Amino acid sequence: MIRHTLGRLATTVVIAAVLALFALPMLWLASAPFDDTPAITTSIPDFTLRNFAAILDNPYALGSIRNSLIQGGGAAALVVVLAALAAYALSRVRVPGRDALLYLLLLLSSVVTGTAAMVPIFELATRLGLIDTHLGVILVVSGGLLPAAIFILKDFMDDTPTSYEESARVFGATPLQILRHIVIPLVRPGLATIAVWALASVWGGFLFQFILLRDPEKAPGSVILYTLYTEGGAPKLDLISTFSLLYSLPVVAMYLFVSKRYGFRFHGGIKT
Repeated sequence: MIRHTLGRLATTVVIAAVLALFALPMLWLASAPFDDTPAITTSIPDFTLRNFAAILDNPYALGSIRNSLIQGGGAAALVVVLAALAAYALSRVRVPGRDALLYLLLLLSSVVTGTAAMVPIFELATRLGLIDTHLGVILVVSGGLLPAAIFILKDFMDDTPTSYEESARVFGATPLQILRHIVIPLVRPGLATIAVWALASVWGGFLFQFILLRDPEKAPGSVILYTLYTEGGAPKLDLISTFSLLYSLPVVAMYLFVSKRYGFRFHGGIKT
């Protein structure tokens, strides 16, 4: 009995320590923007709103959030549409070597990282006239996200009963009508998961946006955040913390909305 109690106590202490480790940065992010003199440590803030006024005076801060919404939303929409079409085709059409091809694409997308492929990607974007455009960023980041998105969505498509589609086909429905009116409603949790994942990936991305965009008025928040340092390289904690809080709110709001309406799943299937 004593050994069991000590074991549960030790487990509780470990879990509490891990939760504190993850909670402290969030607590700092919530308190530092309202502190007149924020520091690395977490403390009761000397309340002020001057940090928000300073961010609003920055000519690129709010515009960068709009740019992030354009790039992240565009990439999420493109990834969801293309991944849904590809996953449906791979799920329903028996192509020789289909599974091997899918695993190969997923493996290559993980091994050949954006850093390794940056030179040919930059050269291709230059030849196509996509440098310093939102479209260039959307296409490049979407290409990196598609293999994993297809891999996840295919599981949802595989677990969707084909009997529904066969019934619709008997009544003359076209493949696109079947996909739109039958398959898509059944896999909406998967589509919502992919959309939030893609948006969050682009939202926090830096390398492609930093290299492909030259005009600061088109730069997303992740790049503008990099400019909130002094000339000597010291971080301006008041501005960085305030902008980080504002920059995280849209993604958190989208996560809460999608989680409440659809829920998050990384596997397919429907309840019977």
